[in-house]
Amino acid sequence: MAIRHGILALLQEKSRYGYELRAEFEARTGAVWPLNIGQVYSTLDRLERDGLVTREGDDGEGHVIYSLTPAGHDELGQWLSTAVARDASPRNELAIKLSLAATMPGADLPGLIQEQRGATLGRLQELTRQRKDFSAGPHVADTARAMVLDSLVFQLEAELRWLDLCEARLVHTGQIAAVGSRTSAPDAGPAPAGSPAPSA
Repeated sequence: MAIRHGILALLQEKSRYGYELRAEFEARTGAVWPLNIGQVYSTLDRLERDGLVTREGDDGEGHVIYSLTPAGHDELGQWLSTAVARDASPRNELAIKLSLAATMPGADLPGLIQEQRGATLGRLQELTRQRKDFSAGPHVADTARAMVLDSLVFQLEAELRWLDLCEARLVHTGQIAAVGSRTSAPDAGPAPAGSPAPSA
């Protein structure tokens, strides 16, 4: 739904055509979620069908211009004023992979965890560098991009802590041997109640 409402938000400012919407969406979110132009136009078709946007003709160069309808304004206002629901958990490929591997005889659990830890740490370092560039920027767009990068950085830091906890659980149950050292995020703090403490 974020793309649908993101398009409505961009059309609230002014009427735009599809390629403009894609460029603006990517610019304001740090281009971390690139959009396919076909995805933009299919979303515009659905928004038009639902009465949330309307066509204003073209710009003389073959680009169809879209604008927000009153119903689109109302839909956008409702989205902006409503908390994002967290009742349905999105599928997490890493959690699925690790939970299945933990039940498969002969699976290389330490190797899987270490490989993922390295990949996650590498991505974290990359996004942290990008965040420094945008955090110092004087423009509103820089602040918007920094906020997106903050979210991604915190998610990756949480993933590293979760991998440490998974490793500690597997050591606790005897499924893997204790590991001497690791490269991970800063100390995750106390483990949840009833959880084994991460190994040193």
